[in-house]
Amino acid sequence: MEFERAGGILVHPTSFPGPYGVGDLGPEAYRFVDFLHETNQKLWQILPLNPTGYGDSPYAAYSAFAGNPLLISPDLLVLDGLLDEQDLAHKPDFPEERVDYGQVYDWKMPLLTRSFQHFQAKGGHDHIKVEFERFRHDRSGWLDDYALFRAAKETHGGVAWSEWEPALVRREEEALLAWHERLAEQVAFQKYIQFLFFRQWLHLKKYANERGIKIIGDMPIFVAYDSADVWANQDLFYLDENGQPTVVAGTPPDFFSETGQYWGNPLYRWEKLSENGYAWWVERFRASFEVMDILRIDHFRGFEAYWEIPVNSEGTAVNGQWVKGPGMDLFEAVRTALGEQPIMAEDLDTITREVDALREEAGFPGMRVLLFAFGGPELDPKNPYLLHNYEPDTVVYTGNHDTDTAAGWYASLDHQEKQNLLRYLDPLGTNHHLHNLNPAEMAWKLVEVAWSSVARLAVVPLQDIMGLGSESRMNFPGKGEGNWGWRYKSDHLHNHQMRERLVTLTHVFRR
Repeated sequence: MEFERAGGILVHPTSFPGPYGVGDLGPEAYRFVDFLHETNQKLWQILPLNPTGYGDSPYAAYSAFAGNPLLISPDLLVLDGLLDEQDLAHKPDFPEERVDYGQVYDWKMPLLTRSFQHFQAKGGHDHIKVEFERFRHDRSGWLDDYALFRAAKETHGGVAWSEWEPALVRREEEALLAWHERLAEQVAFQKYIQFLFFRQWLHLKKYANERGIKIIGDMPIFVAYDSADVWANQDLFYLDENGQPTVVAGTPPDFFSETGQYWGNPLYRWEKLSENGYAWWVERFRASFEVMDILRIDHFRGFEAYWEIPVNSEGTAVNGQWVKGPGMDLFEAVRTALGEQPIMAEDLDTITREVDALREEAGFPGMRVLLFAFGGPELDPKNPYLLHNYEPDTVVYTGNHDTDTAAGWYASLDHQEKQNLLRYLDPLGTNHHLHNLNPAEMAWKLVEVAWSSVARLAVVPLQDIMGLGSESRMNFPGKGEGNWGWRYKSDHLHNHQMRERLVTLTHVFRR
C-alpha cells in the first residue's frame, strides 16, 4: 500500500502528564491530540497497548489482544458515573516525571475494583451495560481465555501458568469449567476492565481520526511465554509435555554483542499455524486494526527467518541457528481475510536480500533511523540510513523508543562521529553556525532533515521536538528495570517556538 506524504510524533500514552502516576486516556490524551491537530500533524505513533508483564515492557505483555488497564482514565470513569469524586480524593503523592509502575498498580487496581462495584450496584448504567454485553460477545474469542488467565494468575500468587495445577495447565475441560465457576467474580472483573479500556481508547481514536490524525500501532512478532496467548494455544508453540519452551527467540552474535541476545520468547510452530490458514495470526491482525489505523510490525525479519536458540543455552544466543519463517504465506492469508491493510515493517536488524525481497513483495515500507547513520571511522556514503539513500517507500525517524533522544545522542558523540554528522550536514564547511549548535538545537536540525527527506512518512519522538536529553530516554535495551517510565509535563506542549517550528517544517516539506 502506498502512503501519502505525512509527518507525526511518537509518544506512548504512559508518557502523558496527569495526577494519577501514569499517563492515561483521559483529558491529557485529548490535549495531545489537539496539539497534533494544531501543528498540522497527521500521524501519532504509539507502542503496544497491551497489559505489561515483566519489566513493565509493552513488548512483554500478558496478551497480544488485551489492553493495559493502567491506561484507564479515572477522570473519565467519574464522568461516566462509574466512580465518585470521593474515590479519587486520597491518591498517593505520585512522582510527576516518572512512572512508578508498582505504586500505580497498587493504587489503580483497587480503584477499578470500586468502579466494578459501582457498575454492579448502581442503576442508571443501562446503556453502558448494553455496551458491555456487546463487548463480551464480540471479543469472546480472546476475552474468555484472557480473563480466566488473569484471574487464575492472581489466585496463584502471580506465578507463571506452567506452575498451576496440572489439569489447568493442560486446559482439561472439567478443570476449565471448575475454575471458571470458582473465579466467576474475578473473571467478570477482568472482562469489565477490558471493556473500560477499549471504550476509552476507541473514543480517543475516533477523536483523533475526526481531526485527520491516523494512529500507528505496534505489533511485536513474538509473544511472552507467561501470557494468555501461549497458555490458550499451546499447540501453536514449541513446548514440551510440561508446557515449557524447547526453543526460544533471540538474535545472533553481532558487533554489539559477542553472545547475541537471548530474548526467551517461545517460538511458533509455523507449519501447525498454516494448517488452518494462520487463523490465530489473522485474528491478531484483525484485532490490531480495530484499535489502530496503521500497523508497524516489530522484528519483521523474523517472518523471513528467525534465530532459534535451544532453551538450555544459559542465556546466550551463541548456539542458535537461522530457521525459515512463514514468508509471504502468512501475509497472503491476512490479505485474503482482511483485504489490503496499511502496514509498515521494522527492518532494523540483520537484513538480507531475502528480507528485503519479502518486504517488497508484501508492499510494506521499511524504516530508516537517522541516529544510525554516522558511526564508524569515517562517513560511509553507502550507509542506508543516510538521507540520499532513501526511497519514497520509507518511514524515517530521528530515533525511536530504543535509542537515546536526539539531543542526548548528540551530546554523547565522540569526535569522529560528530565530524561525520557535521560533514554530512555541511559538506562544504560553509555553515559555521551549524558547528556551534547545542544538543537541543541539533535535535531540531535532525527533525528538519527527516522532514525534508523523500520518505513518505516521517515520525519523531516527542522528546526530540522538546529538545530533551538522555534523562528523558524511554528504554535502554538490555537493561531489565527502570525503563518505560518517562513522562512530560503538561506545560511542555505550550512552548510557542516548538509549535511554530513544527508548523513551519510541516508546511515547507509538505508533510
